[in-house]
Amino acid sequence: MSDQAKRTFSLLEAPKKHYGTLRNFVDGEWVEPQTDRYLDVEDPATGETIASVPCSTKADTDRAIQAAQDAFWDWRSTPPVVRARYMYKIRELLEKNFEELSRITTQEHGKAIDEARGETRRTVECVEVATGVTSLMMGYNLEDGAAKNIDETMVRQPLGVGACITPYNFPFMMTGFWWPYAIAAGNTFVIKQSHQTPITITRFFEILEDADLPDGVMNLVQGDRVVGDAILESPLVRAVGFIGSTPVAKQIYKRCGETGKRICANGGAKNFITVMPDAEIDRQISNMMASFFGCAGQRCLAASVLLAVGDVYDEIKEKFLAAAGALRTGPGLDESVNVGPVISAKHLASIHGYIETGIKEGADLLLDGRQVEVPGFEGGHYIAPTVFENCTPDMTICKDEIFGPVAMLARVKDLKEAISITNGTQFGNAASIYTTSGRSARTFWYEVDSGNIGVNLGVAAPVSYFPFAGMKESHFGSTHGQRDSFELFTDCKVVITRW
Repeated sequence: MSDQAKRTFSLLEAPKKHYGTLRNFVDGEWVEPQTDRYLDVEDPATGETIASVPCSTKADTDRAIQAAQDAFWDWRSTPPVVRARYMYKIRELLEKNFEELSRITTQEHGKAIDEARGETRRTVECVEVATGVTSLMMGYNLEDGAAKNIDETMVRQPLGVGACITPYNFPFMMTGFWWPYAIAAGNTFVIKQSHQTPITITRFFEILEDADLPDGVMNLVQGDRVVGDAILESPLVRAVGFIGSTPVAKQIYKRCGETGKRICANGGAKNFITVMPDAEIDRQISNMMASFFGCAGQRCLAASVLLAVGDVYDEIKEKFLAAAGALRTGPGLDESVNVGPVISAKHLASIHGYIETGIKEGADLLLDGRQVEVPGFEGGHYIAPTVFENCTPDMTICKDEIFGPVAMLARVKDLKEAISITNGTQFGNAASIYTTSGRSARTFWYEVDSGNIGVNLGVAAPVSYFPFAGMKESHFGSTHGQRDSFELFTDCKVVITRW
């Protein structure tokens, strides 16, 4: 199939041109928020408005939280095995609507369609893990634990109302880090998704109606910071999952600490990849491309700086540039596209600003993606893969999270220096090494201060039955996302009895 044929087919299969004015889902019903403030939702591929999202008020948010509180006891009293059956039903509904949800994600976010399918698949996997609630919620006991005829038992119980506040870059999956585990454990839930990408989660709630969950178990509130603040301020909300920038994550962590809320707050990242002289570059270069430029660099696991050890630098530079230059930039619904648009004109301008800063600070621009043209999509927010070399750790582009398809290349003398530079960042989200040496790999994962480590893969994304880890200023809280959410949204109760 020709590239043009692929594009025509993809666009014919595209989602709606406009989704109208979105609403909240509260206590089993679609409700109009009490607001006169609305924001446009844009298709990043075209720059066109595709929906209107309300800026819900504190009263709207409180209404959803109260509905969740009112539904809690009945849901909490539902046997875990019955809650698991609801999760199975939700999983089947997600599979049935898999392609539609993926295409909506691409339309509102911009990412390539295969990347959106991967996001939907990971959400389904989170639901699958949550079906194991009957095992994952088990406690433990000890007969005659303290003394004769005194038994001790630890049970794990749900907290009450849980909530998540999630960003634009994974409109569906990042809510899935929290809600499946929370409701399977017996909590009720309120979701606040980014106002830039609210359509996928809205469609999910329409699909969710067929699961026949009790009213109030799952609630959706559309809006901006006002909704997030109301969630954080409410005494009824017991635990919160958050993903966003480090400054906001740090602030939310502090606020939740002051009010006694459980919190898992994931922040920003600056991820380094080390390439050793023994790496199998020809086999792994496509994997590196996905790491640096997948989702147009808009993910917290994206690689940003490549550290090549010794003489391998010249080889990796040549092959990296050739592979990056061959990637196709365009609308994500085109099956042949590798790099979709970034989320907005404002964010595109920010990426351009970082490129200018890199040039001013002395880095050499080897590949400039700013002038990319996408015929027929002139209103979209496009930037092609961009590559710098002669980058040093003190440069802004090697310290700040750019959140775009911009790669920095640097030569280092040995593994020790690579680890030192990797650990020198304030962040600790992910780091990877390419090598055929078990010793180098073990030294790397043992010494690097990052929560997610990749060996011969560039996107160290844990599967859903592992926690989504993070260290330093990439994570605040005592638990992590995904499977760890069972701990976030439950508490231990120790029962000591004498009979």
